[in-house]
Amino acid sequence: MAASTQRIRKDYERKEDLKKGSTGGETAAERAEKLKESVEKIIDEIDEILEENAEEFVKNFVQRSGE
Repeated sequence: MAASTQRIRKDYERKEDLKKGSTGGETAAERAEKLKESVEKIIDEIDEILEENAEEFVKNFVQRSGE
């Protein structure tokens, strides 16, 4: 999951850089906004996965916690 999250963030940052023509000279506020949007996308992705696999997730969590 962590590798997927990193890939999503890097892809998003590359797309944003291409849109702006930026080479890394962004302000702290711009970077913070990009990070905020990236985190929101990741949270949305996690929500979607949990919605699809909630029952399985709970069963696995309970099983692992009980070990």
